[in-house]
Amino acid sequence: MTKYGSKKTEIDGYTFDSQAEAKYYEQLKWLLEHKQIKGFRLQPKYTLLESFKKNGKTFRKTEYIADFEITHLDGSIEVVDVKGYETPVFALKRKLFEKVYPYKLSIVTYNKKHGGWIELDKLKKIRKKVKKNE
Repeated sequence: MTKYGSKKTEIDGYTFDSQAEAKYYEQLKWLLEHKQIKGFRLQPKYTLLESFKKNGKTFRKTEYIADFEITHLDGSIEVVDVKGYETPVFALKRKLFEKVYPYKLSIVTYNKKHGGWIELDKLKKIRKKVKKNE
């Protein structure tokens, strides 16, 4: 179990932080095999803030390690993170990533009730609407 209650899962020699992340990997393999995408990378790293010195103290660089980077058929890049919910630290890293990188950042989650893979922001809106109508 990880700190967020997800279960580590191993496929093809890769260890994923959650079963949902492993399921997304399987989907990407299928998309690649059926020539729906050009390719994908696991755990790509993006520098959000370079290391720096201030008042004699050295601050390490700040990185964001996504779950996947997908290269679509048109050459565009999409960065994907599989999450059950957004932590405050991730919210900050997301904001920095959006400022620094031109790539589309998708935060997805798996939800059977809403048809499988769905963007976390869309799911939040649906849940808010449902709660409002209760």
